[in-house]
Amino acid sequence: MGVPTIGCTCAVCTSADARDRRTRPSVLVQYAGRNVLIDTTPDFRQQAIREKIHHLDAVLYTHAHADHILGLDDLRPVSFRHASKIPLYAGEQTGRMLQSVFQYIFDADYKYGSLARVELNALNTGVDLFGARFDVIKVIHGDVEIDGFRFGSAAYLTDFSEIPEASLEKLQNLEILFLDALRHKPHPTHSSVEQSLKIVDRLKPKRTFFTHISHDLPHESTNAALPDNVRLAHDGLQLEFEI
Repeated sequence: MGVPTIGCTCAVCTSADARDRRTRPSVLVQYAGRNVLIDTTPDFRQQAIREKIHHLDAVLYTHAHADHILGLDDLRPVSFRHASKIPLYAGEQTGRMLQSVFQYIFDADYKYGSLARVELNALNTGVDLFGARFDVIKVIHGDVEIDGFRFGSAAYLTDFSEIPEASLEKLQNLEILFLDALRHKPHPTHSSVEQSLKIVDRLKPKRTFFTHISHDLPHESTNAALPDNVRLAHDGLQLEFEI
């Protein structure tokens, strides 16, 4: 729901620490002059302005929940600068939902104003983009299977309650790992801090960053209680790694 959460006056939602102000989770992968975005959150517009994103070469989607797709329409000004349409890559179920929610964007007969210039593509086991491989890592989000991604020495896994054994085997020798860690209290569709720490202990990436963080986790005090190689992610975080 974003932090501050509408109508909430808890200590995190009223915190003066800028790292406690959390837009919905997304990541931009930059390499060889290319920009590949994972998910278009409802906050994509302010994220793009804040990070000075002037072009996108591709967008990958993890799943079709509102907090990961509703910024798609804000691709419009970015797409107008492209000679061709921005390719979107999504699994079958996610692609169907994008076409349903944003039916007007994909309707060839729509005549009421400018549209984001995008093209939807199937995402199976992964995709090669501009010399880099983005492998799909399947995770379980409640009772549905969704997509995470591994790209080079980094992996991005948001919104999961379970990581299947076959997927864990694909997450060896990581430099950077992003993991869902909603809160301390268990949740039916998201990983908790304690659950994600067990995954870190097993996979042993060099650095781990927890994302999809609710207002139950204050940034500074939560970080102080985490191992040295694990931190909460924060808006605007920038990392370097081999892709």
